[in-house]
Amino acid sequence: WSFDATDAGGHVHELVLRRDPPARPGESGAMRREARTIQAAGTAGLPVPEVLLHSEDPQSWGSDGMIMRRVAGETLARRILREDRYAAARAGLASDCGSALAALHRIDPATVSDLIDADPLDLLRALLDTLGEAVPTFEYALHWLEQHRPAVTGRAIVHGDFRLGNLIVDETGLRAVLDWELVHVGDPIEDLGWLCVKAWRFGVEPAVGGFGTREQLISAYEAAGGVHVARSVLRWWEVQSTLRWGAICLTQTAVHLRGDLRSVELAAIGRRVCETEWDLLLLLAPDQALAALDRSAVVAQDGRTVADTPGTGGAVADTGDAGADQVTEIGLHGRPSSLDLVIAVREFLSDHVMAETEGALSFHARVAANVLGMVERELADETAQACARAAALERLGVSSERELTLAVRHGRFAERGDELLPVLADGVVTRVSVANPGYTSIPG
Repeated sequence: WSFDATDAGGHVHELVLRRDPPARPGESGAMRREARTIQAAGTAGLPVPEVLLHSEDPQSWGSDGMIMRRVAGETLARRILREDRYAAARAGLASDCGSALAALHRIDPATVSDLIDADPLDLLRALLDTLGEAVPTFEYALHWLEQHRPAVTGRAIVHGDFRLGNLIVDETGLRAVLDWELVHVGDPIEDLGWLCVKAWRFGVEPAVGGFGTREQLISAYEAAGGVHVARSVLRWWEVQSTLRWGAICLTQTAVHLRGDLRSVELAAIGRRVCETEWDLLLLLAPDQALAALDRSAVVAQDGRTVADTPGTGGAVADTGDAGADQVTEIGLHGRPSSLDLVIAVREFLSDHVMAETEGALSFHARVAANVLGMVERELADETAQACARAAALERLGVSSERELTLAVRHGRFAERGDELLPVLADGVVTRVSVANPGYTSIPG
């Protein structure tokens, strides 16, 4: 919340209140850690807002929060990446980011007490198990990460969400790093990998945030005192970060579906899961991904059924029903269902559009239109897609996405990748064709 405060002497102070949404409170102590980390980062020379005070007293402003001095500049990625006035800033932004991350990672993690320090794959496994949704591509990616885990580069304070949208930029370059709520202790290369995730390019080609190259980022990072960045390690963290973003999409939509915070934006984010599946395939099996795209184009042209690679068939062995395997069957296109999406749009139109005249209205109206487009595309070819998918699963010897998810999780296809990957890729392409048809044309 941006606001101005006038003191007793008549001086105006431009301020920002950052607080937890009252319907989604953070864990106890999280705001305090965030504030202390920002202060430590500022002391270390990072461009951050000045924290004036923080409070976990709900009487202050309804939830945990802190007040900072406002920093002038732009945060909207579409403007930073596309408007001419930011051309000079874009040219040096990868270097700015590399230098800022190097300064952050040089801070002794002991400077900020109580930072979370946990294994990143254990966290992903636990999150996916808690969500309980059947996404076989995620299981395949997690298995790859486990099999190819690199040696730890070091231990550092990791921002956790360093990307456009959380950076203030002006015509000269990087002005401030925001949104430190995911800060933790971890491998410093995690922050670089997150910045290279395709989702944070916002439809623009350069690999680092849509504004720079990996070479620019790494060179500036190492020159500013960051640890050596091996390309293979960076790639591992890109895969891990892409999978993590997919899990976050599932989490955001779960918040909407549970009723914790009803939001058409959170509802729509659930359909972005297939985008992260596509990005994972481009990283791990690009030939299979592009082959599936070619097969999809043939289907769109002449209406023939997708010709999946034939499997050997045979029933999948019992995967058990222990706690971690309690996943819920979902349709080919994931959650929310078409009905959930329609309800979300109706709630948005009735509860917000009629009451709002500016501000967030333009953005959310665009989201609502995109949601309706998804529903239209899904319903137009739902039966044919479902039949084709059922046939593909049957050739693999499974009967549902849930069974396929559990089979991949338990290594049933460890030696049958040539059969599994085309089926995974065809399913992802089908989902993306409904959720965001233009996404597969964006360079990986």
